[in-house]
Amino acid sequence: MKRVLYCLLAALMVPPVWAESMRLNMTQGVTGISQEVYHLHMTIFYICCVIGVIVFGVMLYAIVKHRKSKGAVAANFHESTKVEILWTLIPFVILIAMAIPATKTLLAMEDPSNSDLTIKITGSQWKWHYDYFDKGVGFYSVLATPRDQIENKQAKQEHYLLEVDKPLVLPTDRKIRFLMTSDDVIHSWWMPAFAVKKDAIPGFINEAWARIDKPGTYRGQCTELCGKDHGFMPIVVKAVEGPEFDTWLASQKQAQLDAAAKAKAALSKTLTKDELYQKGEKVFLAHCAACHQPTGLGIPGVFPALKGAEIVLGPAEKHIHIVKFGWPGSAMPAFGKQLTAEEIAAVVTYERNAWGNNVGDAVQAADVDKVEK
Repeated sequence: MKRVLYCLLAALMVPPVWAESMRLNMTQGVTGISQEVYHLHMTIFYICCVIGVIVFGVMLYAIVKHRKSKGAVAANFHESTKVEILWTLIPFVILIAMAIPATKTLLAMEDPSNSDLTIKITGSQWKWHYDYFDKGVGFYSVLATPRDQIENKQAKQEHYLLEVDKPLVLPTDRKIRFLMTSDDVIHSWWMPAFAVKKDAIPGFINEAWARIDKPGTYRGQCTELCGKDHGFMPIVVKAVEGPEFDTWLASQKQAQLDAAAKAKAALSKTLTKDELYQKGEKVFLAHCAACHQPTGLGIPGVFPALKGAEIVLGPAEKHIHIVKFGWPGSAMPAFGKQLTAEEIAAVVTYERNAWGNNVGDAVQAADVDKVEK
């Protein structure tokens, strides 16, 4: 019995460093709030360890000390006011002791006031859109894992399904406010290194904040079951020093101005069918293949096939309209804000001439621009 008690006491004396090094333990993160959450987690963990050791220690002691083979005789009593008060009061005091630091942390997590930067995060099946408020910068962040890895044609890399074409770039040592919403279904923006997890709900704004202490690349995921490709909606944040962030933001603003000018100039360009087809194939694989499949056969009962589809083989204007403005009440999003007119023209041309459709026409950017809602 003494050996059992010694082992239980030794377990209590294990230093926090041991627990921190466990692979299955919560990570400490890179924000003040994440540190608070971690230390709160460890505090509660050790309180639970103490309670467990005491409760099971008393149980083992009672089982061994008062066993029948030693001649113990069961007592015959019931209803003790003192015991009733004690086993009500002690848990109450323990819960209050836990609740005070937990409440302080929760209140701090819900206080995005006095922020230096505001980012609007919009979930859209199955990508994230980031807007830097009052900065003139916004972009979509899309899964960048190659299709060959997803289809097991290539070896999966270290960050399989956790890499994007454009990460969210944020500055360190500045308070960043996040506003979260959705274009379609409920998503959830989860960044464990920041201790941030908020649902993105259509027609509703949720708030969170972070102040990043350490530069680096941090990864998260959508943690809401938002549809078939829920697992293909990663989050990547690149945290950089303040001056580097300011330089990046200025370059992005100029790049978006240049892109807008380029898109406007593209309205007067005429590309060959082959040029549109090749460009459209890349756009399709990046934005459309997840639902309609690279073969154009879709997923029966979930996403319609484009091969031989009436909308694809019919008038180009209707085809452009559904790509540009989406299909209300379905999972088909509006790509008018995600793609340029030239990209929409290219992907429509590709769909009308791929998989044996062979409509034979070539849609130009000017044709896309003419189509109105």
